[in-house]
Amino acid sequence: MSKRVRVRFAPSPTGYLHVGAARTALYNWLFARHHQGTFILRIEDTDQVRSTEESVGGILDSLRWLGLDWDEGPEVGGDLGPYFQMQRLHFYRAAAERLLGEKKAYFCYCTPEELKERRQTAQAKGETPGYDRRCRYLSPWERAALEAESRKPALRFAMPLEGETVVHDLVRGDVHFANQQLDDLIIMRADGLPTYNFAVVVDDILMQITHVIRADEHLANTPRQIQIYEALRHTPPQFAHVSIILGLDRTKLSKRHGATSVTDYRDAGYLPEAMVNFLALLGWAYDDKTELFTREELIEHFSLEKVNPAPSVFSDEKLDWMNGVYIRQLEPDDLAERLLPFLKKAGLEADMETVRRLVPLIQERMKVLSDGVGLVDFFFKEEIAYDPELLIGKKMTAPESHAALKVTRERLEELPLFDEESLEKALRRLADDLSLTAGQLFGIIRMAVTGKKVAPPLFGTLAVLGRKRVLRRIDLALEHLARLARSE
Repeated sequence: MSKRVRVRFAPSPTGYLHVGAARTALYNWLFARHHQGTFILRIEDTDQVRSTEESVGGILDSLRWLGLDWDEGPEVGGDLGPYFQMQRLHFYRAAAERLLGEKKAYFCYCTPEELKERRQTAQAKGETPGYDRRCRYLSPWERAALEAESRKPALRFAMPLEGETVVHDLVRGDVHFANQQLDDLIIMRADGLPTYNFAVVVDDILMQITHVIRADEHLANTPRQIQIYEALRHTPPQFAHVSIILGLDRTKLSKRHGATSVTDYRDAGYLPEAMVNFLALLGWAYDDKTELFTREELIEHFSLEKVNPAPSVFSDEKLDWMNGVYIRQLEPDDLAERLLPFLKKAGLEADMETVRRLVPLIQERMKVLSDGVGLVDFFFKEEIAYDPELLIGKKMTAPESHAALKVTRERLEELPLFDEESLEKALRRLADDLSLTAGQLFGIIRMAVTGKKVAPPLFGTLAVLGRKRVLRRIDLALEHLARLARSE
């Protein structure tokens, strides 16, 4: 490329970071890293009613969690800042004055009520609603009369009335727009704040953006922005509009589909590595078979030429599968460190030493980190609760189950070593001695010591629990079974 790549991600801080926006940020980041360029984070906070500091913090946290570090922007700085639009108002006003002085923009005195009435009239006539450009042709005395009414004007851009604007899109090819269909958009509101389409152009010019990679919902804005670039005598950047993300029902992904924010997935226990891999594949593919990529591989292979213009479908099932693969690839100590906060959040008094011992027992069974809570909570509770009826073994009575568990307690108490290997040998031998299947005996023991039908591998579980706690829980189970036996 002739110029050093400079791309930007420019969210509005009006809520959480949606996974669709995160995918856009990721594509910008990958493109910049692939070309050894610059990734800029700019906060578009001119919506003063909805923008919040909390949302800014949430966006920054989400990007950091995904590992999408920015080269210029909030908390980092840069030579072409500031990186909050509300701190850049002087740039927009200077550009607006330039356009006004060159008669490429004009004051519009129409009130919101008048504009609404005209739109309704146009719709009633079956016409396309849009600004009728009446203020574009006001005479000096007409403007003076409107100003005498103390009307505060907005500033509109004078769109060319003939010809067409062509968007040379790197994903979609050339897209043509008739200029006659593009209305004279407001670029500065009456309150002195810029509109999105104007501010984004001024910012991208001053920040020397070479490529604009964004969602295709902005495609309709692009011809207007190109005209503003040209009016400011600046060559537009290259554009790439990526497809929207759909739910399984083929409608735009939204809260009705479940989790949609990056923080939702983080808090549910997804790994950032898996999330980045999954989001990259929502619209991009290296080939028709490879699905797992390291971050370095994504940087190496990513290109806009392989971005599919068709909408992508967000599959939670595929994300769960991918996250499970990444969990199984983690080193045990790494997984333990990631799992511990979820156990703490669930109110369990978990310690790192115990969690490290548990990881080999549950790593193959987890799809998300939060799965670990239900798999190991009984390790960190003094009391476990369950239905005593579940202690009765398959095709066994309460007295038979009681007798089997009583012998089990005796064997476990006498066992010289309480490690996984010794426990397995002893309990398999005991099942044979009692003429029970392993499933029958182990099911009784599992329920007695974990309170669950499904739990981590039994012998490792017993070893981590330790002899003292195992015997105490078996004693309680024997009491339950004794009561059930007396009632039969």
